Amino acid sequence: MITTETIKTTCPYCGVGCGVDAKVQQGNLIAVSGSTEHPANQGRLCVKGSALDETVSHQGRLLSPKVAGKNVDWDAAYSHVASKLSDIIEKHGPDAIAMYVSGQILTEDYYVANKLMKGFIGTANLDTNSRLCMSSAVAAHKRAFGSDTVPGCYEDIELADLVILTGSNLAWAHPIIYQRLAKAKAERPEIKIVVIDPRKTASCDIADLHLPLKPGSDGFLFNGLTHHLIANKKIDKTFIDLHCEGFDSLSESVQQQTLVQTALDCDVSAEALKTLYHWFANTECTVTLFSQGINQSSSGVDKGNAIINCHLISGKIGKPGAAPFSITGQPNAMGGREAGGLANQLAAHMELKNPNSLDKVKRFWNAPNLVQKEGLKAVDMFDAVGSGQIKAIWIIATNPVVSMPDADKIKQALAHCDLVIVSDSSDSTDTLQFADVCLPATTWGEKDGTTTNSERRISRQRRFLRPPEKAQDDWKIICEVAKRMGFNDAFNFASSADIFREHAALSGFENNSVNRAAGNGERDFDISGLAEISDLEYQNLEPIQWPVNSTYPKGRKRFFDDGHFYTASNKAHLITITPRLPTYAAGGDQLILNTGRIRDQWHTMTRTGKAHRLLEHIATPLIEIHPETAEQLLIKNASLVSLKDRGIEYIARANISDAQRKDSVFVPMHWSDAFASHARANSLVRPIQDALSGQPEFKHSPVTITPLTPRWQGVLLSASDFVPDKRMEWFKTPLANCTLWELIDLEKSPSLTWLTAAYPKVDQWVHLVDSEQQYLSAAGFIGNKLQVVLLSGPALPEYDKTWLASQIGTECSPNQDRLRLLAGYPADPSLQTGKTICACYQIGEQTIINALQNGEANSVGGLGEKLKCGSNCGSCIPELRTLVNDYNPDAVSSAVETDNTA
Repeated sequence: MITTETIKTTCPYCGVGCGVDAKVQQGNLIAVSGSTEHPANQGRLCVKGSALDETVSHQGRLLSPKVAGKNVDWDAAYSHVASKLSDIIEKHGPDAIAMYVSGQILTEDYYVANKLMKGFIGTANLDTNSRLCMSSAVAAHKRAFGSDTVPGCYEDIELADLVILTGSNLAWAHPIIYQRLAKAKAERPEIKIVVIDPRKTASCDIADLHLPLKPGSDGFLFNGLTHHLIANKKIDKTFIDLHCEGFDSLSESVQQQTLVQTALDCDVSAEALKTLYHWFANTECTVTLFSQGINQSSSGVDKGNAIINCHLISGKIGKPGAAPFSITGQPNAMGGREAGGLANQLAAHMELKNPNSLDKVKRFWNAPNLVQKEGLKAVDMFDAVGSGQIKAIWIIATNPVVSMPDADKIKQALAHCDLVIVSDSSDSTDTLQFADVCLPATTWGEKDGTTTNSERRISRQRRFLRPPEKAQDDWKIICEVAKRMGFNDAFNFASSADIFREHAALSGFENNSVNRAAGNGERDFDISGLAEISDLEYQNLEPIQWPVNSTYPKGRKRFFDDGHFYTASNKAHLITITPRLPTYAAGGDQLILNTGRIRDQWHTMTRTGKAHRLLEHIATPLIEIHPETAEQLLIKNASLVSLKDRGIEYIARANISDAQRKDSVFVPMHWSDAFASHARANSLVRPIQDALSGQPEFKHSPVTITPLTPRWQGVLLSASDFVPDKRMEWFKTPLANCTLWELIDLEKSPSLTWLTAAYPKVDQWVHLVDSEQQYLSAAGFIGNKLQVVLLSGPALPEYDKTWLASQIGTECSPNQDRLRLLAGYPADPSLQTGKTICACYQIGEQTIINALQNGEANSVGGLGEKLKCGSNCGSCIPELRTLVNDYNPDAVSSAVETDNTA
């Protein structure tokens, strides 16, 4: 009898930290669903989480350690790495070593990495790709609160009467929190929701007000709000007097930031701005949720503090439904912060600049070489690799050749580095090609440990799959190398539970209650209540919010409800800032490049690229551009466009949309060299950093945009391997039974000779070509099975992707209508589906339109009942609502739009 076991684990994608029920049969994952018991998601999963079972195949996995391109056993790999690192330290010192890790590894992995680098090798050159997404929020928290404390929780978003989303497309980047907010709005329509974003995003679907401000002007907006609160006496003077410092200086600094001036600075309507300020001033329960649009800036820390200032002076903190709330991008960005995963941190929220902290950690670890200074942050770290200052870098679970700013420079740096070690689960990342040593790591489903989400909730990620071949846990790899470097006793961990117990014990080590409210230690992060849990208790650990100690044995929802902060005076610091626009302004024919996420993809697609349905919604890279800007530049929708800067090029199709400001373009950051010829968006991003946090300015780089006119372009669906000509531009989309290529040739016309040469095993062809040889359509068969279809012409041909892809691999005898394949559409129009809108249930746009036109549904709810679309994760609901509005003129949109004029 085959039994099914359900393992409760945690999603490996965004910072929401959703609980996942993994259904396992005979060691195989057969299905996933949201855990109804998990407080973060309460049973829901977004489309990425819902497709996790489609991403766990061993195809494309790194399966064996490699040294200089040759497979070796683990003992040889460990010894090689340890010997090389030791030699470099002896010759050049510990600061010639660096480690670059990821918010996708587990807290236990982070802990041993930090311990090895900062405690035993003796360098703080350990940084994380979380530097790219939330380090500005960390620095803002520390300046205001004296600690990196997220004061609120997800429940506050539902309890609030006003929710401000700033620099956050919550609907796409954190879909489950967005759905919780949408549900609260449906139950209490009086909740006001404001979106502050240069773009009109999917999050505006439930917004009462959208402010499409000038890119990078957020600091002016929140300083203006501070001025409004003070000028109109909408401050909490008692809270300020008892619990804040710096009010007089702050008040003086914002005197000139009047409503009229702020509207000019931000390029938004003064009336819309006044509405926002009035709502904030008169709504006690207010949550301001901020993310990458705030953080990824050369003044991201100041922007974060400008937001926090507004909450502090109005007393909107530490209360149910009231908090400034930084939501993280990665599943364990918070866990990395706890374990000291940033180059300017120590461990357990202790500071490298604090002699007392250094003393405590040195004694606790018995660390002979404890670091005494901060290390290099991500951008500076790779600059040091390029200059030769760093001789060896160990990269773990991240792909900096795609994700870092000025990504081509990262390529050059790694190419000239003496020793590049890469630990990864994938065998084909852009970074792996530069590795001297490749170490196969376990991934989600195979790893065992903990993560911490954006509301400080620690959850277990449990192992339920056998790792393929020689893949090892990251913590195990690090510990084995450490032992061979002579640090055996400090890294003699037998399990992730052992590491967690030590991590928890360090958090409480001499965490005294001096000058604190009863039970509050000198550090916010304290999980010492878990320091002695047994292996069984660790295995069964339920999600819990830190701190977890004798005062809060069951965790704590909110901080600062007692008015005590982690500064020397116990008072919060009001930080005076001078707002400024980003470093680079577009000049001449340039526009501002804004990068970000799309709905169904994650980071550089090494996981989501395996799930075919996640490539249905947006299958190829795009450049979103305003209609007027496109018209001025002679760019048509879906036409090919080139973005250039500093000799670097990005090529994609134009998506003309009035959701975009006229002065900017938006591109997604996910595509790598594995999926497109020239679509690594971050190669265009200039490596400008916030001076305090080191976080790069991903949202504001100047680019020149040019339309491209290809000789031909086409779609090729292939059941077998295909290699495009080097002169071609291309986009690659893996489908369930074949691979779809979009091909672009800027030089030559399409040729049947070229196509047949690319498929020498095909023994039958049907084709159509025009007299001027501008159009070529062809289908190739082996036996009578369809192997390849090409549709091409001067413009990208229209076709029904779902239907045509379904024909690949099917029998089609010569007496059948093979030419129908070259039309690209089924003979029966009712079989057409159109582009995918709902990825959960694979529902296409044409299917939805048919249901609306036929009267089978007349609302989003009706579409859900008829077709299921929108009834699972809800990520497609904004698009469904647009279709309903387009085909039902009586439908009313809930969003209030404002113009860009002051």
